[in-house]
Order: sequence, then C-alpha cells, then structure tokens
Amino acid sequence: MPALKLLKRGAHPKLVAQPHKQTLLRRLTRVEGQVRGIARMIEQQRYCVDVLTQFAAVHAALDAVAMQLLEDHTRGCVQTAVRSGRGEQSIGELMKVVRKLAR
Repeated sequence: MPALKLLKRGAHPKLVAQPHKQTLLRRLTRVEGQVRGIARMIEQQRYCVDVLTQFAAVHAALDAVAMQLLEDHTRGCVQTAVRSGRGEQSIGELMKVVRKLAR
C-alpha cells in the first residue's frame, strides 16, 4: 500500500500527496450525484422511506471515503511521525479525529 508523502520542501507542512486521490475524488463525485438525487426526491415528494434509504446510502459512501482517508493517514503521516519521534502528538491528533468520526 502506498504511503502518504509530504509535498516538496517549502510547501505547507500539512499538505500530503494522497495515494488514493483519484479513487476518493470519484467516490465523492458519486456522492454529489446521490445528494442531488435526494434533493430531487424531496422536490418530487417521494415516499419518505425511499428518501431515507438513499440518505443511508450517501452516509455509507461518505463513511467509506473517511475510512480510506483514515487508513492512508495512519499508514502514512502517523507512521512517519512515530518513526521520527513525534508519535505522541500524531496519535493524539489521530484519536481526536477518530472520536469525531465515531459520533
């Protein structure tokens, strides 16, 4: 699995090259279409259960994107920080975001 790589020296320190950038962007484009579809369903006064089913699909798709980003971050940024002696700070940051995702 490719690791996240920091961009060239002088770039913003929190910018990284995403190893799954194109896949994530495709997924997010699909989610955009699903959200527009939900808006149309509401405009058309579609059955609530059908709308909620589509909402659940969007939620699951966003969760999948978040999990990929979380894995990439852990295998790249966190792993690099641990190896360079900055593990405590990086793990703290990771756990903060995991708590947000778990809500």
